[in-house]
Amino acid sequence: MKPMMLAVAFAASLPVISGAALAGPIERACMASDRGAANRSLCGCIQQAADQTLSDGDQRRAAKFFKNPDVAHATWVSQSSSDDAFWERYKAFGATAEASCAG
Repeated sequence: MKPMMLAVAFAASLPVISGAALAGPIERACMASDRGAANRSLCGCIQQAADQTLSDGDQRRAAKFFKNPDVAHATWVSQSSSDDAFWERYKAFGATAEASCAG
């Protein structure tokens, strides 16, 4: 029983982490965007789709699209094979997000 009480005491002593600190890059970018439909529920759902389909690096890259859509366009029209591969993963993310989060 002592180990259990020690674990509870330790957990109680941890600082409370805010939801924003736990949010992923897509959710943070979504919440910071000027889109009127953005809310914690929708942005959280989109983050879950990103977690299912994109690596951490892909998520950071895709998050930039919220602030600057021209970056998305440049990636889409790029002739680079790495950009093409990313774009395929990004499209899969978009389809997953749409299927999961469309209300």
